[in-house]
Amino acid sequence: MSRNILIILSEFGYWGEELVGPLAAFDGRGYHSVIATPTGKRAQALPPSLDPGYVDPPLGRAVTTPEIAVAARQVDESSRLDDPISLAEWIPERPYNSEDGYLRKVEAYYRELSRLQDDIGAYDALVIVGGSGPIVDLANNGRVHDLVLAFARADKPILAECYGIACLAFARDWEDRSSIIRGKHVTGHCKEYDYKDGTGFVGVDFNMGPPPYPLEYILRDATGPEGRYHGNVGKETSVIVDHPFVTARSTPDSYLAGEKLVEVLESGLRRYGW
Repeated sequence: MSRNILIILSEFGYWGEELVGPLAAFDGRGYHSVIATPTGKRAQALPPSLDPGYVDPPLGRAVTTPEIAVAARQVDESSRLDDPISLAEWIPERPYNSEDGYLRKVEAYYRELSRLQDDIGAYDALVIVGGSGPIVDLANNGRVHDLVLAFARADKPILAECYGIACLAFARDWEDRSSIIRGKHVTGHCKEYDYKDGTGFVGVDFNMGPPPYPLEYILRDATGPEGRYHGNVGKETSVIVDHPFVTARSTPDSYLAGEKLVEVLESGLRRYGW
């Protein structure tokens, strides 16, 4: 059975393996993968993610094998990433309360947003690829949040990797402001694996240094007392399934995460890793 997967990439750089891992699982099952970015700009891989000689400072070792570097570069340079869907053109943006005619504008926003629920009927799952780029244009992107909420309401699985998991923590209904992952079990980049000097971003000259927020702390708070964050420090992989969410800690988890999403879609997997 053919399935359609919507994959969101940052325009400020995605981590190569965190795209090719899920793609390998989807391609192997004959799924059709559709790429989207915040404004429709073509995404690019972060240069360190294509370099098998790059040593990750927190881990003290190379994190990209020569084989994965080749595979990631092939995807990055292929036509698969051309002409992505623009989230800005597809999903409305909530108006400021201070805008003139706010009531009419917010009514229009909700009318347009209701159509999003129908639009996602074309897709079976959502994937948010990680890397440092999502820190800039995905984590606090209201359109991404609305897309996450729409998939969750439709009970469709959502896979998020590495710093892309912040999108789940910040996706909240405007009425109760509770995170969509409250009460859920998730994994994500742990403090032990956070860098002190960043891998940088595509298209900018500045170096942010360490990540502007510790993802582990955000996830611990967002899941609340009935949920739980799992760092799995020292374990080779960390992938958690708590339906409808599949979360992957970092680079080495990409292939396993893709495989688990396939299991969610085809075998009804609802829990894994906790």
